[in-house]
Amino acid sequence: MNALSASPKGERIHHPATAELDLARVLRAAGDPVRLAIIRLLADDQERTCTDIQDTFELPSSTGSYHLRLLREAGLTRTRAQGTERRITLRRADLEERFPGLLDALVQ
Repeated sequence: MNALSASPKGERIHHPATAELDLARVLRAAGDPVRLAIIRLLADDQERTCTDIQDTFELPSSTGSYHLRLLREAGLTRTRAQGTERRITLRRADLEERFPGLLDALVQ
């Protein structure tokens, strides 16, 4: 079953279910230096907006959106709509359940 959350416009934000997380896809997403840096930034478990993340790494909006989408589709992050903002967090509990110790290895 896919997890969906609704945005204010009624669009659905797709998140793969924990059981659907694929190790190869997770590692492919985390293998990019920018995406790995985003994972490490989010490792403090603080929710951040897309804009916060893009500004931290000085990414153009389109590039930041691309990287954040790949992380979400791989199951590394969860995106929550709040008004016109998108708030991003790591899916720490889901990743630990599916791949114990992986996230800790990535953020060290």
